[in-house]
Amino acid sequence: MAKGLSYKARRRWSLVILLVGLPLYIVVAVNVVALFERPSILLELAIYIGLGILWILPFKFVFRGVGKEDPDA
Repeated sequence: MAKGLSYKARRRWSLVILLVGLPLYIVVAVNVVALFERPSILLELAIYIGLGILWILPFKFVFRGVGKEDPDA
């Protein structure tokens, strides 16, 4: 059975995701919302909150435990 990503690899990938992936996701989300007629401010806020939660779900395993002490040290 594979162990998965090491602590250092998860830290590196989390940095790449936050510095490269998140800004790209923000640009894409804003452009997708801009394709449609602008909704009310509350609906637009709800859309951005939903998209903000949605982007992290595939990467949850990468960020889990990254802020804690290295378990192998």
